[in-house]
Amino acid sequence: MLRELHISGLGVIRDLDLELTEGLTVLTGETGAGKTMLTVGLALAGGARAGAHLVAPGARAARVQARFDVPEGWGATTRAGSDPPDADWVEDGEVILARTVGADGKSSARVGGQLTTASALSDLSARLIEIHGQHGSLRLLDPSTQTAFLDRYAGAEHTAAVASYVDSYRRANAARRALRRLEDDARDRERELDLLRYQVEEIRSVSPDPGETDALRSEESRLAHGERLLELATAAEEVLVGDGGVAEGSASVVRALESIVELDADAAGLTDRAEALAAETSELGRDLRGYRESLALDPDRLASIRDRIGELKGLQRKYGPGDAEVLAFLDEATARLGSLSGVDERLEGLRHEVETLGPAVTTLSEQVTAGRVGATAALAEALEGELQDLGMAGAGIQVTFERSPELGPSGAERVELRFRGSPAQQWLSLDKAASGGELSRVMLACRSVLADLDDVPTLIFDEVDAGIGGQAGLAVGRRLARLATTRQVVVVTHLPQIACFADRHVRVRKEEGLAHLDVLDDQERIRELSRMLAGLEASEHGASHAEELLAEAARSRQAVR
Repeated sequence: MLRELHISGLGVIRDLDLELTEGLTVLTGETGAGKTMLTVGLALAGGARAGAHLVAPGARAARVQARFDVPEGWGATTRAGSDPPDADWVEDGEVILARTVGADGKSSARVGGQLTTASALSDLSARLIEIHGQHGSLRLLDPSTQTAFLDRYAGAEHTAAVASYVDSYRRANAARRALRRLEDDARDRERELDLLRYQVEEIRSVSPDPGETDALRSEESRLAHGERLLELATAAEEVLVGDGGVAEGSASVVRALESIVELDADAAGLTDRAEALAAETSELGRDLRGYRESLALDPDRLASIRDRIGELKGLQRKYGPGDAEVLAFLDEATARLGSLSGVDERLEGLRHEVETLGPAVTTLSEQVTAGRVGATAALAEALEGELQDLGMAGAGIQVTFERSPELGPSGAERVELRFRGSPAQQWLSLDKAASGGELSRVMLACRSVLADLDDVPTLIFDEVDAGIGGQAGLAVGRRLARLATTRQVVVVTHLPQIACFADRHVRVRKEEGLAHLDVLDDQERIRELSRMLAGLEASEHGASHAEELLAEAARSRQAVR
């Protein structure tokens, strides 16, 4: 059960702590005092969508912590296989859910002090708390909500069958869509295959190498200017090693310096430099001669190189500015070709999957339909019994089916709850037949019917008493009190007929724009109920009426227990 709720920086709440107990806890207070912000805080702790608009003006962040007591072994079998298992969040018999929402809209979620995701927080809180907000009755008008309600009532085995159907339907649908796309794209795919085969074959027939174009251009330049290069190399060689050339001059310098050294030892360094220059000149002459001899006038080779460069440039005009880019295109085209070539196998696999899943989906849909039909009468009877207890004598609920022309995500039919306020009225859909007060009680009846079918320990009802009052309010209060005998129930209400059934009554008041909480004793409860009844805490008539309500609630609770 929920033991403690701490909220700070949320709406009109600066810093509040609310301790809760077993049974029925009621929150009352003037409109705008901050009652609903408490349920908003709980919803945030349960992983609900967050936003910067929730943060109080001037606060850096809104923070919520909810502490739950859980029995020994909780989570070990409920979701064994979850990652991490729910039991890992339990410490000393407690689970603490926390949420922070910054003024910039960014939020973080924690369980037991460990960071987690909002979706993981939502999954975990779904087994700890269930919140029915002010618009919960309106959601009941949605056919998908009504279908899910019938499925939930039909039991765990039926729910598992629905889950199997939904999974198979989605897989079959995905396979059909994929098959349709592949079949529709067959013509375009064949055109692409033909183009890719041509491109791959064209590049492979030329078979370029990395850097080949640059190397061939260098060789082409030498061959194209062979005569001029030979002429220049010969002239340079003549100047360097010919008669009277640089080599002979260098040798003469060396001999002269050697003679100088004999007369002046300080000139030895000059001699060494002259000898090095002479040696370099001689080596340069040999290299220059080798270069000249390597030059060849080969018109056939030149023509061959130019043809090859033409082939490479032809590829580069189509597939990339250089050899590397052309080869990269080849790799991509080859991979794409392989991918498209495997489509036939993929088509065959998808056809087999569609043929296999189709009958399976049909069989599962029939199983789901049978489960729904089997639960219809019992659900209608259970709901009518709850409506009787909620002060709607003569009201009836009918569960009808509308067959769909083809299977859909939820099965072969759409479920609709029909309502009539008395036997004299026609059966109509809820949105046409039920008033706001009737719809609120139908929603409570639905939740009450499910009370014995699930193990959610804490139920929150936020102003679900819209449109009701008087005897109807007392009936709703009695049902909430009875519901609170087997689980923890927290109710936000404006009705004294409901508040009088509280095991713990908390008043929410606003002072200087901020929400404050008061846990009321017996006398304070009378004053609060008097305010709710007459608008005045000090009204004698209101106090007398409040005492009557409390006495009636005490008798009702005693009868239940």
